[in-house]
Amino acid sequence: MGTTATLRDELDAATSALEAAGVPEARVDAEWLLAGLMGLGRARLRMELGREVSAGLARRFADAVSRRARREPLQRILGWEEFRGLRLRLTDAVLVPRPETEALVEWALELLPPAGGRRLLAVDLGTGSGCIACALAAERADVDVLALDLCPAAAAVARENAQALGFKSRISVVVTDLLHGVGDLGADLIVSNPPYLPTGLVPELLPEVRRHEPSLALDGGVDGLALIRRIAVHARRVLRPSGALVVETAGDVQATAAATLLRAEDFTRVEMRADLAGVTRFVAGRA
Repeated sequence: MGTTATLRDELDAATSALEAAGVPEARVDAEWLLAGLMGLGRARLRMELGREVSAGLARRFADAVSRRARREPLQRILGWEEFRGLRLRLTDAVLVPRPETEALVEWALELLPPAGGRRLLAVDLGTGSGCIACALAAERADVDVLALDLCPAAAAVARENAQALGFKSRISVVVTDLLHGVGDLGADLIVSNPPYLPTGLVPELLPEVRRHEPSLALDGGVDGLALIRRIAVHARRVLRPSGALVVETAGDVQATAAATLLRAEDFTRVEMRADLAGVTRFVAGRA
């Protein structure tokens, strides 16, 4: 009679399969997949490597590993991603939140007025999963967020995440094309991680991105600045005097171009900031 496989056996086999498929950090991904299926953290999983694996779990794990070997993103298989301590549900309608965007939120929080006697309003353009909107609401109880997205399916995900995290009363999700139809809100902040990749670059992206991320959230037009250009033109009418606009870009040359666009629309105190990798990625200005 054969010996029942253990968690260690399954992980070793999965790691070999993912390495053969060219998946970076194969062992880490295998651990995340198995831990996710078992409802455990990776640390707890490592404490139970001698545990036997049921036939049902083995089948589900084999399917998840097969999907990852085909370069489906880990987060899509798990169905969630962590963002600034919040667990956000994902579907194929929304971009997987990136660590770089956590730094965008950090700067956005700095640009908000200090807590005082009134409620503040932030606008999240191209909300996608709602990661930025939810992070702002989580870290500033005095902030309400208007989260806008062109894609109804993406807006539905943002709305579900806001509700699941307890922000239903403070985050309003609306389907619209950037600021189209949005009047003079007197917003304190506009924050956006818009599509910023040049159209010609999209086919060259890694399979995880090219095949599984929504093109609507990636393609920023010929020069990657199409959406950023529109945001710069229309943002000031939505902001209160001295309100802030902060956007994420592809970095370096594009950030410099975005800063020029903001200055051309009479934004003041225009600054750029680097991400944790040292890439000048974020641009902000005051109305």
